[in-house]
Amino acid sequence: MRYRKEDIIQWVYEMALTDSQTALKSLYLAYFQRLMRFSRIYVASTVEAEEIVSDTFLAVWNNRKALLKISNFDSYIYTITRHKAISYYRSTHIEEIESNENAINLFIQTETTPEDDLISKERISQLNQAIDALPAKCKIAFKLVREDKLKYKEVAAILDISVKTLEAHLANAIKKLRETLVSEQ
Repeated sequence: MRYRKEDIIQWVYEMALTDSQTALKSLYLAYFQRLMRFSRIYVASTVEAEEIVSDTFLAVWNNRKALLKISNFDSYIYTITRHKAISYYRSTHIEEIESNENAINLFIQTETTPEDDLISKERISQLNQAIDALPAKCKIAFKLVREDKLKYKEVAAILDISVKTLEAHLANAIKKLRETLVSEQ
């Protein structure tokens, strides 16, 4: 379920000004699933991802008085999650960040038309396999832009790269997906 930006802003202000735990709960419900999917890119298990997301919301709560200075909460919370995931890896002494092995289902939260319903399960499987085969940075960029519907500037800030670099990752991802899917027809 997508929440309106106005609701997010209202909850952030409520939490910052009145220490509202209800607003924190609303933000938690609005972001939990998206942050779980995002953190699973960095860690191997759901339990680890839940811990990272919980730590993220604890950090948001602990810094709630400073939230009024934040102009883009989406970017802020994804950046915290990314930093928590990286810190988690550093603390467990794993040197490489690997993408998760789960298929990304791009159709999970989209409305479909009757024509869309005709897409075969085999084709969806091919698409998921092609996405899994993408390089890690391309896969993360593609997922955040296409699945989570974040803006290029937000994704660039989350990944700590320039918008041009993000565009290059997305172009590379689309090119590889197109090549893979055309060769499998």
